[in-house]
Amino acid sequence: MSKKVFWITAAVLVLTALVATLRLAQPAKPVDAPSTAPATAFTGSSRCRECHEQFYQLWSKSHHGLAMQPFTAEFAEKEIQPQKEDLVIRGVRYRAEKSGGGKWFVVERGSKGEQRYPMVEVMGGKNVYYFLTPLDRGRLQVLPVAYDVRRKEWYDTTASAMRHFQDVPNEALDWREWPLTFNTACYNCHVSQLENNYDLKTDTYHTRWFEPGINCETCHGPCGEHITLCKQLGGKKPPHDLKLIRMTTMTPSQRTDTCAPCHAKMSPLTTSFQPGERYFDHYDLGTLEDRDFYPDARDLGENYTFTLWRTSPCIKDPKFDCTHCHTSSGRNRFTGANANNACLPCHKNHVANPAAHSHHEAGSKGSECVACHMPTTEFARMRRSDHSMRAPTPAATLAFKSPNACNLCHADKDAAWADSWVRKWYPRDYQAPVLRLAGIMDAARKRDWSKLPEMLACIAAPDRSEIHAASLIRMLENCPDERKWPVILKATKDPSPLVRARAVEALTDNRTSEALAALAAAARDDYRLVRIRSAAALAGYLMDYLEPADRESVKKATAEFEASHRSRPDDATAHYNLANFYMARREYEQAVASFDTAARLQPENFAVLVNAALAHNALGQNEKAEQCLRRAIQLDATNAVANLNLGLLMGELGRTRDAEAAFRTALKSDPRSAVAAYNLSVIASQAGRLDEAATLCRRAAEAAPQEPKYAYTLAFYQRQQGQTNDAVLTLRRLLGDRPAYPAAYALLGEIYEQQRKPAEAAQVYRQAADNPKLAEPDRAQFMQRAQALTAGGIR
Repeated sequence: MSKKVFWITAAVLVLTALVATLRLAQPAKPVDAPSTAPATAFTGSSRCRECHEQFYQLWSKSHHGLAMQPFTAEFAEKEIQPQKEDLVIRGVRYRAEKSGGGKWFVVERGSKGEQRYPMVEVMGGKNVYYFLTPLDRGRLQVLPVAYDVRRKEWYDTTASAMRHFQDVPNEALDWREWPLTFNTACYNCHVSQLENNYDLKTDTYHTRWFEPGINCETCHGPCGEHITLCKQLGGKKPPHDLKLIRMTTMTPSQRTDTCAPCHAKMSPLTTSFQPGERYFDHYDLGTLEDRDFYPDARDLGENYTFTLWRTSPCIKDPKFDCTHCHTSSGRNRFTGANANNACLPCHKNHVANPAAHSHHEAGSKGSECVACHMPTTEFARMRRSDHSMRAPTPAATLAFKSPNACNLCHADKDAAWADSWVRKWYPRDYQAPVLRLAGIMDAARKRDWSKLPEMLACIAAPDRSEIHAASLIRMLENCPDERKWPVILKATKDPSPLVRARAVEALTDNRTSEALAALAAAARDDYRLVRIRSAAALAGYLMDYLEPADRESVKKATAEFEASHRSRPDDATAHYNLANFYMARREYEQAVASFDTAARLQPENFAVLVNAALAHNALGQNEKAEQCLRRAIQLDATNAVANLNLGLLMGELGRTRDAEAAFRTALKSDPRSAVAAYNLSVIASQAGRLDEAATLCRRAAEAAPQEPKYAYTLAFYQRQQGQTNDAVLTLRRLLGDRPAYPAAYALLGEIYEQQRKPAEAAQVYRQAADNPKLAEPDRAQFMQRAQALTAGGIR
């Protein structure tokens, strides 16, 4: 057995992280519109008012128009109640107060004295108001106290967003952290024509925006040329081309994609999206692997709208889009007695006689289509409607504790009561497919691969759900079973760019010629999302393996990948992903530089520190590697990934005692860490503790049966202990599962020879020699050994 038993392995960390935060921007003043604007310039909504007064009035009072507004005395008088009691947050008292001069502040009172933060901007208004204050280096920060519009009460901003997962430690963010920094987290969803103006060298913002709120030109584009044209007409009939973006000339998918960026749990690929362009050319989308969704795809945390919208059966109609139900200002088109008309013309029978379908009295709340098919739930004081438009499934509540429409209204009853009525009223068991799919998603989250065939069937089915397929592919990255690869390879040609992108991501770990061909083809995909995921997956390949035409496609896709991640210089995740990209390309100095930038932006980013250690190790900078890992462990003392990598580094440096301590911590935190168990077994073996070594190695082999080294080493220890029969059984099982592992043939044959069983040994060597999956030199050696035994008298 080789004496080199320690090695540094990459921490298993997601390359492309989706960050769900408040979409917030900065204390610089809005840009004033020039009185005479260039033909292609933005002009401001007031210029639209001259000809479109009715639309202006509808817009200016809408939640789009008021998505952000200055905090004024008039606003305070009209919209909020005084905060009568302090909110205590992390032992510090906070209260919104009006000063003697008429200005409003949030006053912080704690052990360091009193600090006053001016309330300069207001976000929201439909459910809550968030208040923003200027901090150092141009940052505009969400204050720790917010106002609940419906309940008319003040509350703790970050505590309201707690998920309270039972198996994951979680605590509320400090209000000064980056997810609550408007400049960093806003993607043009609360102000219009935002210019981030971030200086990476000084870590300073000079952020500007043209108008607060979502103005006319957010959706219609710059209107300078349009205004010039209309003034020149002098009352004449307008031409077809009005020199602005018009929703009426868009396809339904273009209209939906225009709304989607601000109503999606997304991560941006560019900062250049324009109305009418395709969503997946500019954004990725969060899906059901995120625990903010229940296994049955109901909302738990904040998921916005677009993900569940894409699961809705209603969007199978290509004419259906957001504007069927909503006006451009975000209001519902159909309200009151006409609310059910939103479901016309597709469901005219149900709309004509809702009681027959709903089993609730006509005109009652229970006979409104949205009450059952778009139920409203609440998270972080935000009320949101379920855009999957599915029927109520109380059986899923019983199985997964997800909400259902029946019990949201009948809160005094339980889900079993609701389920009994659903089954009585609707003989067709429409809940069964939901439960089946939710069970598959739940198993994938728990890494229960006993349902792998069902998972693969969900991805490959002709009528597959795009969102479920994409979610499963991402979760299958943790699955060691090679049966997944044919399905994932086929998914690279799926009609959905989201599914194709996920399949391409998954192929990062598949180093076969089929995977390389699929990745090269993906570099030419029609969608930017797929192309840049291909570039990331190909980072570890030598371009010499590609045809010249493919090399050029990959070169362009790589440029897109790098441009995408450099477009957000204040985003630590972008620098982290770039660093991982350079790591895969073995460009370690660039990787270290990008990790350093990410760590400077987010000093407590655990993943950055662990992977930076790997980059330093690759450069031979082991002292810096250790420093990074020690800093990570200071953030989370028992973290399995950090301690595992520290143990590997200590082993590489010959510091066995430190390595053993780190491995033991890693194994205690993650009892299924095969790498920790294996390395501890090696340490125990070197110390002469063979029983302990065998026990630990067995744990490694059981935790990672796909890794033949562990079972082989277990057999080695069993042989050392004189348990040769057990060693033979271990090796036989190993060769049954992994027939292309030559060391197992060699050890098994050696044991048989030691047992004076030359015939059995020769049979093992011939089996190896006849195995086409083994390298030719190995096969030749096995044949020589078999012939030598045969020459000794074996027939």
